[in-house]
Amino acid sequence: MTVSDRDKDILRGLAERKAEIAALPVHAEKAALWTQLNDLKKTRPLLWINEVCWHEMNVDDELTLQCQDDWARRHETVLRRELYQWTHFPGDMIVSGYIASPMAVTDTGFGLDEDVDIVRTDETSDVVSRHFRRQIVEPEDIEKITNTVVMHDETATARDYRLACEVFGEIMPVRTVGVKGRWFAPWDELIRWWGVQEAMMDLILRPRMVNDIMARLVAVYCDRLDQWESMNLLTMNDDNTRIGSGAYGYTDELPGADYDPAYPRPHNMWGCATAQIFSDVSPRMHDEFALQYERRWMDRFGLTYYGCCEPLDRKVKMLSQVPNLRKISMSPWVDLARAVEAVGERYVISRKPNPAVLAVDTWRPDDVREDLRRELDVMAGCHAEIIMKDISTVRYEPQRLWEWARIAHEAVREAAPAYA
Repeated sequence: MTVSDRDKDILRGLAERKAEIAALPVHAEKAALWTQLNDLKKTRPLLWINEVCWHEMNVDDELTLQCQDDWARRHETVLRRELYQWTHFPGDMIVSGYIASPMAVTDTGFGLDEDVDIVRTDETSDVVSRHFRRQIVEPEDIEKITNTVVMHDETATARDYRLACEVFGEIMPVRTVGVKGRWFAPWDELIRWWGVQEAMMDLILRPRMVNDIMARLVAVYCDRLDQWESMNLLTMNDDNTRIGSGAYGYTDELPGADYDPAYPRPHNMWGCATAQIFSDVSPRMHDEFALQYERRWMDRFGLTYYGCCEPLDRKVKMLSQVPNLRKISMSPWVDLARAVEAVGERYVISRKPNPAVLAVDTWRPDDVREDLRRELDVMAGCHAEIIMKDISTVRYEPQRLWEWARIAHEAVREAAPAYA
């Protein structure tokens, strides 16, 4: 594989801008703040933005790809988005001082792929509506869920690394990056195969079947984790890697004991879990049909993050049985005052403002400012991160997100004394 001189020039120009930004002292300062937050030490609320509707963001061709080669375009996409975010809505983001070269790791899947009808309202968007065709109907269908086989194409990994060094090596160091922790949401998988209504009904009608399926699916997830570990494919995530549905993993508590830098293992890393479909399921049923199985995964990690969109303000007591839990997602649908009372200072509140404020017919920055100030007042004294995510649209007005970030930046700094 080769990259044209033109593509190299484009990538090197972007990398030079990234290197200049990464060298700024502010990143070490921000890393210290994220470490304090994740170690449950007093610091102001920290701010991060993710899951952006990039198809609506392009201004002055800042995101327009110019490279021709597929390999080059993949790196160009990452670089352009990172530079764009730093320019327009950085929050407390940290720019790495290296270029990541991903390992070529794949697997054979769990035996089932979603069979789905898709409806789009915007052909340029990745946000779609799905109708899933059921593949799990009877107990014997559990056998369709099979162990995966992990594969590492070492030749491709070495080739991509050599090429990245050739392109970027004189500007920034290149690091081979493996599996830096993965999204663990077995119920997200199950509803695609089972159907949402059918799965929820079977919690009552066929509880044994539900337990058997969860036990099987979590076992195959853990088997894949075993393979990643035995093949030395894991890479530490106590850095500016996203943890769960929250923000960064900086902490002084990892990698912990029994750590070999050449061979990271799950207990040196962050893990996560979520059961988003359990929004209206009681804590008792949530524990029985989700958490007791999710813990078989979470218990293997050093620290863990729980939750995503499901409201968890009534389930903190249930979650407190997880000994290595550090951060809990608090989605737009929680009673924030109840969440604060339940959490106290025991965990980090990973607060998710409602992204609908960016999608309204008329942009209302004053309402945004008022809502953020109110929520920050409610969380005063807690350990808190503010994560704007699930941004499906800004109505093709990217300046809305830029302004939201500016307002949030001002709000968290105004609120800082209440968190000291």
